[in-house]
Amino acid sequence: MGDAGHQHNPDGGPAPEGIVEATDPTYPVGSTVILTADHMPGMQGSEATITGAFDTTAYSVTYTPTSGGDPVVDHKWVVHEELQNPGEPPLPDGTKVVLTADHMAGMQGAEATIESSTDETVYMVDVEAGGMKMTNHKWVVESEVQPAE
Repeated sequence: MGDAGHQHNPDGGPAPEGIVEATDPTYPVGSTVILTADHMPGMQGSEATITGAFDTTAYSVTYTPTSGGDPVVDHKWVVHEELQNPGEPPLPDGTKVVLTADHMAGMQGAEATIESSTDETVYMVDVEAGGMKMTNHKWVVESEVQPAE
């Protein structure tokens, strides 16, 4: 995964329609955490603020951007609510889906294959990573977050 595969929009925007807020998340909105995820350069070890916590299925997907270029392999994460007509979660690995997520250029409308899924609590965060300040970055899952102490 090169940097070109991770040109995230600095403003992640609102959570997708229909997503369910977590009722008792480990890290409530406003919590300061340390990210252990390495989805993009500079993310691992960054301090972040939780801006949303949700109960949903998160998927790692491989897709070819609609804008052209190399396939994005094992992109973490898109949530069930960011798939076109997805049916009941969780979808099995290998399922072909169409993304409605627009985290990055060429993602929305792209055909994708589900690589893996998780039912952990899913978080949106404000974070500065690789010199880029992002608000409502989508997504990190519970196992990619630790308390900031």
